[in-house]
Amino acid sequence: MNNLSSGNIKAMNTMAINAYCDQLIEITSLNQLMALTIPEQPVYILGEGSNTLFVDSKTPTLIRPNIIGVKVSETNTHFHLNVGAGENWHQLVQYTVANNMFGLENLALIPGSVGAAPVQNIGAYGVEFANFCHSVEWFDFETSEQLELPVAQCQFSYRDSIFKQALKGKGVITSVNLSLPKKWQPVLTYAGLNELNDTATAEQVMNKVIDIRNSKLPDPKQLANVGSFFKNPVVTQSVFNKLQAQYPDIPFYSQGEDQIKLAAGWLIDQAGLKGYRQGDAAVHQKQALVLVNFGGATGQDIAALAELVVETVAKKFAVTLEPEVRIVGEHGERLLIKSESQCLNQ
Repeated sequence: MNNLSSGNIKAMNTMAINAYCDQLIEITSLNQLMALTIPEQPVYILGEGSNTLFVDSKTPTLIRPNIIGVKVSETNTHFHLNVGAGENWHQLVQYTVANNMFGLENLALIPGSVGAAPVQNIGAYGVEFANFCHSVEWFDFETSEQLELPVAQCQFSYRDSIFKQALKGKGVITSVNLSLPKKWQPVLTYAGLNELNDTATAEQVMNKVIDIRNSKLPDPKQLANVGSFFKNPVVTQSVFNKLQAQYPDIPFYSQGEDQIKLAAGWLIDQAGLKGYRQGDAAVHQKQALVLVNFGGATGQDIAALAELVVETVAKKFAVTLEPEVRIVGEHGERLLIKSESQCLNQ
């Protein structure tokens, strides 16, 4: 266990925000977790920092789970993988495809660690983490025990899970158990992937996803960002009908049960904010769903821009955007101010 103190964590978050951490604890084994005394002050679990915006000059105590390793077993119908929380998600996708274990290819190039994947229930191009999750191994700070939570107990929903809700701050994910079916069919329903035919291989699907993401999303190493900053809002059928009557070209995805998912990037673009810049904080010129830091923006600068986006979209469409990124201040995780307002999506 590495207990590091007093450091600038700019290199530990892909938005490249300057913030200072008084205590950073890196965990590389379950035994280290069991020996850990959890500080009484606020604690935040930090993976690769690709979905976190630090908004204060100081951070809470940070715990970085860096447990690595991939174990594979199989049955007649499925491959079963136990993957350490510290593994890189995209490298895991590449590993599975290279070894003829298919299903994760649509989730290629999503930044971050494997341990962060269930927290956010990451998803892209018609596939979510929950589709292939068997269970999540989670260490309870209060009892110092590791529990295995079956997928049904993880309460997965769109970009959400029990780890962001009831269990937030109460423990840490140590590994995930995935189940990949040997009987595989490509998921090609989303724009871009529908250019492929039904005989496409998993490798072809993965490479297409990588090409699409590279064409739309800036590389954080070249231009600091956290990928998609906002969730795609889900509205009722009646709300959507009113929007579609006014904006016939509005993109949408039916979710069933009177629920329609909208494209947040399209809403932001139509609100006139694509490419909008306030100092070094900006809406990306190619993908309005992405906020970027041109080098000198603070966390407060990015948050202020995000609040402007929420306010502008709400005024134009009567739809409230919610951040996908996790907003973290000195005293722990909090909401973006504008997203605390009454939801208009009903």
